[in-house]
Amino acid sequence: IDARQLQRRFRSLQRAVHPDRFGQRPPKEQYYSEQHSSLINKAYQTLLNPLSRGLYLLELSGVEPAQETDCDADSAFLMEIMEINEKLAESKNEDIIEEIETLIKVKQEELTRELTAAFERDDLQEAKKLLGKMKYFANLEDKLKTKKIPS
Repeated sequence: IDARQLQRRFRSLQRAVHPDRFGQRPPKEQYYSEQHSSLINKAYQTLLNPLSRGLYLLELSGVEPAQETDCDADSAFLMEIMEINEKLAESKNEDIIEEIETLIKVKQEELTRELTAAFERDDLQEAKKLLGKMKYFANLEDKLKTKKIPS
């Protein structure tokens, strides 16, 4: 997805239906505006993030996303996740935290490229596996953000 084009379209749609433009309109139109503005926000957030976008595309194709209990991930991948988790949990050093942040970002970009290729090939099972891996990295990213916030 072209993020700039997505943002332009989002802003254009929001300008058309934003509740501020409907403050003096009948209640039915105000309600319509609020509902559509909310849907546009949700769609934008879904499409902007590769993980949520991929999960949505799977849903549209009728494929159930991988669950936490579905462990199709290979053992090497799971070991890598475990090592990053341990490193993150133990780390107090800002340089190491930045190193982990860079690693997570690189892995997410790599998985996003692979996911794009899987969807282009219409390989939904591969996409499902990759999205499962992306969830692990999204969880690591959340832990990293928590770690970076000063207590």
